[in-house]
Amino acid sequence: MALIKNKKKSIPISEDLRKYLIDFDRSLDLPIEYEDLLRYNNSIPLYDSEDRDTLWETVFYPQDDMKSIHLALKKIYALIKADGDLSVMEHLFVDRVDLCTYGNTQPFRVRIVNRINDNFDYFYIKNADASRIYGLELEHLLSPNRISYLVHKNTLIEEHIAGVPGDQFINQYLNDKKINETRLAKEFVKFTERCFIRLLGDMHSSNFVIDITPDFEEIHYRIRSIDFDQQAYEGPKGVYMPQYFKQNNELIALGMRQMTPETVRQYQKEERSLIAVRYKAARPVVERLLEVMKKDRIAPIENVKKLRKDLADHYDEPAFKKCTCMGEILELSLKLATQKTNISK
Repeated sequence: MALIKNKKKSIPISEDLRKYLIDFDRSLDLPIEYEDLLRYNNSIPLYDSEDRDTLWETVFYPQDDMKSIHLALKKIYALIKADGDLSVMEHLFVDRVDLCTYGNTQPFRVRIVNRINDNFDYFYIKNADASRIYGLELEHLLSPNRISYLVHKNTLIEEHIAGVPGDQFINQYLNDKKINETRLAKEFVKFTERCFIRLLGDMHSSNFVIDITPDFEEIHYRIRSIDFDQQAYEGPKGVYMPQYFKQNNELIALGMRQMTPETVRQYQKEERSLIAVRYKAARPVVERLLEVMKKDRIAPIENVKKLRKDLADHYDEPAFKKCTCMGEILELSLKLATQKTNISK
């Protein structure tokens, strides 16, 4: 089922959104910008441990540039991981800079290594896109996850979100006898509900990771979005419902084996209640973000008309038909999340 027909264009950051980012410490002067990383003079394909092409390329910089670029990258890492404490840089070095040539924003991924214990971490440098920033901020405010990111001019810095890529998990882990299918199915239901309520689209298995946490008796799962480009952009409601993507079919089948419709509705109600609690806890910030979003033009008007009609039918709620932008649609969707009777179909 093809849900997204056209490639989304990058949306610039509005003045109101930039002021929001400044006011809430998401905007800082950075020692390097995305364009600076384009000065590489050579690259090679990056292969994984099984010698498969990852579709990323490792890039190399002229000797004159490399030292200053690597120093700037370490400073950025200190900003997102240690609130700018440069003392953490003492034992760090930049092991690799990779470029994803097939992604919409062609992000760079930086691998940072601690030379004392060889422990490593990643962060990403991307072209800033308003949709993605709204998605990151809503994830931080309304999901159980916290997100670290920074914006400088048209450059976006994101921390690495750890976990097993969804497609890899389905292929390599799903048939493991140690998998707790009930807990995994429950988490997928809650994840799909979070996406639908806050209008995060395109959540097929390549765009989320599964964080596996062993407990003393059981294993816990957390499904986390890693792609926020399709935040409140597309028109069809199915884009915001992960169960409509064929890449997720095996997770959906698992849920159908493990849960009854009554159980699914129970978990949907639980997640809506949790979102309502998070909303209330961060109400001034969420409402400020929604006010900015309502002034911003983050989707074509035909997408707005399609989504407001779909959601009006879905919830049997005529108020959606009065919405004039994606910000208003999202605001109403979040309002309905506090009403126990409105459960996704």
